[in-house]
Amino acid sequence: MRTLIMSCNTGAGHNSCAKAIQEVYQERGELCDIVDALQFISPHASRFISNWHTRIYRYAPKLFKAGYADVEQHESIFREGTTVYKYLTSGVDRMREYLESGSYDNIICTHVFPALAVTELLRRYPLRLQTSFVSTDYTCSPCAADSNLDFYFIPSPLLTEEFAGCGVAREKLVPSGLPAAQAFYHPMVKAEAKRALGIAPEKQHLLMMCGSMGCGPICELAELLEPMLREDQLLSIVCGTNSDLFEKLEKRFAGQENVRVLGLVTNMPVMMQGSDLLLTKPGGLSTTEAAASGLPMVLIDAVAGCEEHNLDFFLGLGAAETADTPEALAATALTLLERPERLAAMSAAERTDETRTPAEIIYETLFPGAGFATRDRAEAADTERYTRVR
Repeated sequence: MRTLIMSCNTGAGHNSCAKAIQEVYQERGELCDIVDALQFISPHASRFISNWHTRIYRYAPKLFKAGYADVEQHESIFREGTTVYKYLTSGVDRMREYLESGSYDNIICTHVFPALAVTELLRRYPLRLQTSFVSTDYTCSPCAADSNLDFYFIPSPLLTEEFAGCGVAREKLVPSGLPAAQAFYHPMVKAEAKRALGIAPEKQHLLMMCGSMGCGPICELAELLEPMLREDQLLSIVCGTNSDLFEKLEKRFAGQENVRVLGLVTNMPVMMQGSDLLLTKPGGLSTTEAAASGLPMVLIDAVAGCEEHNLDFFLGLGAAETADTPEALAATALTLLERPERLAAMSAAERTDETRTPAEIIYETLFPGAGFATRDRAEAADTERYTRVR
């Protein structure tokens, strides 16, 4: 079986999820590629959508939130026959050529846009494909139920009823968890991780980040936190790809021994495993990575609908806290660092009895011969699919 993962360059989460799945496939010797599905519409469309998504998300979060809320209230704009649907599925002929040239027969979508396009592809052409969607947020994304794929991998069994209520067939739902890189699920001892980061094990390490795009009230929070840090506490600030933010903070905290300013980091598993508390926006992947690392969270500045749902999920789980203002967020973080029993309870709330990682569950579901007990479901999906396309 040759696998193609279709992602979208609309934030790093979808691509990080795709890479996490690819990692497991490649570990098992399977051919697995990743493609930006927007390129099938056109290279210009991919650049345009990606650039404007980033700009609106970073500089106009209220507009982003309003747009998302409107989509949630009017999901019909994505349905077959609408202008939006026709645009998102306008590249299915190029998609077909790409799939056939690579002899792909297992398609995994980490964004709803390619899920809709693949649905349209199978309406038009009798292709023998196994298809699936992987949710990258702790909610049923708008229009996910308008797609018609074989499997829907969701972040938690607690979300089964929500996805079924949105219209996704219950028998297609697989509560796999949200895939993150394998290293997050094999944590280092905290003291060893701190040493790897050049931090004394006895120091409390407060990690602050706001997604790959470096959004949120980082500057204000850093200004509030820095004068209140003790000598045995260290604040690390990850700015992601936001170079302006990095330069501003690096200049502001130059020479400060208890504040580190970082750009886009490549050792995030070690960063999280060597931290005592995380301040972060409630992105689907960042919260998942923290949970896999057993890292308690203070969630800040939720922007769009998905982030608000992620926030609610982890608050309900007992793995996170939040507050309404930067002042209150800073106070919450510092108070938690003084309450080791509360931090331990938040970390425990993130644990699961599942011994396999989400990406491993996805692999074993789609490759039933690998030993996972979903052979009957996979075979039933094959029967339904091939009946449909004949």
